[in-house]
Amino acid sequence: MGTDEQDTGAVRETPDRYGAFPRLTPEQLRDLAAEGERRQTAEGEVLYREGEPFREFLAILDGTVEILHDLGGPDERTVAVHGPGRFLGELGLLEGQAAFDTAVVREAGEILAVPVERQRTLVGGDPVLGDLILRAYLCRRYLLIGLGAGFRILGSCYSPDTVRLREFAARNRLPHRWVDLEKDKEAEALLRRFAIRPEETPVVLWKDERVLRNPTNAELARLIGLPAPSPEAERCDVMVIGAGPAGLAAAVYGASDGLTMVAVDAVAAGGQAATSSRIENYLGFPSGISGGELIERAVLQAHKFGARLTVPAQVSELIPQDDGYTVTFTDGSRVRADAVVLASGVSYRRLDVPGIDRLEGVSVHHAATIHEASLCRADPVAVVGGGNSAGQAALFLADHASRVHLLVRAGDLDASMSRYLVDRVERHPKIEVLLRTEVRGITGEDELESLIVENNASSERRELRAAALFVFIGARPRTEWLNGVPALDEKGFVLTGADARAVADTTLWAPLGRGPLPLETTLPGVFAAGDVRSGSVKRVASATGEGAMAIHLVHEHRQQTGNLVRAAGPEEHPPTAVRHVSQR
Repeated sequence: MGTDEQDTGAVRETPDRYGAFPRLTPEQLRDLAAEGERRQTAEGEVLYREGEPFREFLAILDGTVEILHDLGGPDERTVAVHGPGRFLGELGLLEGQAAFDTAVVREAGEILAVPVERQRTLVGGDPVLGDLILRAYLCRRYLLIGLGAGFRILGSCYSPDTVRLREFAARNRLPHRWVDLEKDKEAEALLRRFAIRPEETPVVLWKDERVLRNPTNAELARLIGLPAPSPEAERCDVMVIGAGPAGLAAAVYGASDGLTMVAVDAVAAGGQAATSSRIENYLGFPSGISGGELIERAVLQAHKFGARLTVPAQVSELIPQDDGYTVTFTDGSRVRADAVVLASGVSYRRLDVPGIDRLEGVSVHHAATIHEASLCRADPVAVVGGGNSAGQAALFLADHASRVHLLVRAGDLDASMSRYLVDRVERHPKIEVLLRTEVRGITGEDELESLIVENNASSERRELRAAALFVFIGARPRTEWLNGVPALDEKGFVLTGADARAVADTTLWAPLGRGPLPLETTLPGVFAAGDVRSGSVKRVASATGEGAMAIHLVHEHRQQTGNLVRAAGPEEHPPTAVRHVSQR
């Protein structure tokens, strides 16, 4: 018998085929023992329970532990069985979330228990052990997602709130299952069981005990254990608005420099990068890394240095006040910041095709992750776009769909797609590249059945069978809330550096004796990084670099006498307040 599988007697250990269930070495167990305690276990003992927060990192020294989904419920099933040397838990343990499964002792023995806070410190301080645990936890999270574990979202595919909840769960990589009110046979039974009227949907069902009727994203976050904004006013050195690669990089570098960092995002950490199935040109990962894994590593790194990350938290107002800025959230909470980094990113553009809006979130998607891929059911799908995001999506979906049609408006792929992706896409036997092709119509009532596409050179039209459509046709900046303050370019991106200097209010900058620094906007002490910035390179590596550089410039700014933005006196007026932020 190999080292990854042991015969534990009555219960056979689950083999480690995907790297989700590694075994700790005696040396690693010895290091962990110095931070925890040994504890005897009894048959049938519940070590942690679905829906409750993790309190300890548990490693098995002797005996057997079974991991179960929906213990005692109608959908009870075994997720895995672990023997000596293995450890329990999944990603939620490191991120403070509730458990999505239950651990039950099947054969009495002994465990090693380490308090969660000490375990997080170990993960951050021991690169070998930390990498082993993090990779295993990421794999386990994706296994749970594939099993449909976690909470259920019961709602109509035509409901915008259902789409909102599904997007929030998917973007935060939360295990869940959608029960379609229109088509799922389970829906009627659930409505009767929980006395839910159809007009009360969507609802979130958790452990058949909690029912949230059309919850806000914040209410769902609190149910799972995601950190929520504090209603009390607080102060920080730097507020980061948006937690994509640029925002997370700013949080990591700022916190590691000793700055008090608060990073917020309206939907989820990761931005558009988190939706990428594989990033292959990011420095230091020669075999590539998924966007989800890259972001989870960055989040843990930010926590390690003491940055506070809050999701979801939607900013409603940014007001210059005294020598800093007051950031107000839609729930009424406020944060005072000496400096602000705008990293709110961009949102994907939508196709202008009649009738396509009603299929958004059902058959039409703007991300290609395991959630969307699980809906393909080996059917043919179509991807629209000619950039790297479209190429990565096509390659990922080719592992799940029977056929992938890549629809490109231009005459060749080289115009906007990296060469390494072009080569892989063109060689893949399941990907059909259709150049000079645009979508003109769709067929299907409840879900997509086919596309009407047109060759923009010959005007010839044809019908393509496709069960899902993935759209990657560029993006627009999330800057509607800025109302021109700080200044934007003609496309709505934030002006910084020399561009900002050219249009800045000189009376505002005169007390500082300088103009805007690189990455600084027309407001002193407010910087922009990543995709939201005018002139930025739309790449993950570039965004992380700008996030780090923004912190260097914050230090330079703080060496001045504050940012000297004063409260309005009787004869002066501060810059217009910034309102209605919707950042991701």
